[in-house]
Amino acid sequence: MSVELIRIDGNFTRHDALLAVILSAFSSMDGRIEPPSSAHALTPVSLRQKAALEIAFAAMDNGQLVGCVFLKPEDNMLYIGKLAVLPEAQGKGIGRMMLARAEVVARELGLSTLRLETRIELTENHQLFAQWGFSKTAENRHAGFDRTTSIEMRRELV
Repeated sequence: MSVELIRIDGNFTRHDALLAVILSAFSSMDGRIEPPSSAHALTPVSLRQKAALEIAFAAMDNGQLVGCVFLKPEDNMLYIGKLAVLPEAQGKGIGRMMLARAEVVARELGLSTLRLETRIELTENHQLFAQWGFSKTAENRHAGFDRTTSIEMRRELV
């Protein structure tokens, strides 16, 4: 596996494939999380718009799109969203590679913290992000819910 990260910018034309990667990576959440993932509302057009507003990278393995991440500066933090790796490519260090790039971007922007959110039901994600140095910092509710639906996790950059 020879994975490289490329910037999703105005020259990127594979938004259909990008959507397919996100939906495939998030498919294990279907039927497990409530409310359903916002990934289902994405379209190639909305991904193009999202990439124009945020800092996005695609993970490419010999020309095949295998993952992506969207980064959004906020206050003194960099929010990590739609971190997605194809199921068949998971466990090979691609997620870590994208988080390492997020750390570089945060440092370049003078931001001291990485922030992400994960659904409360996805305990395997909580454990994985904890292994990657993230700590739970908050519990959140989606609109209309009277229970915790997601947790926030942060990692301070040293």
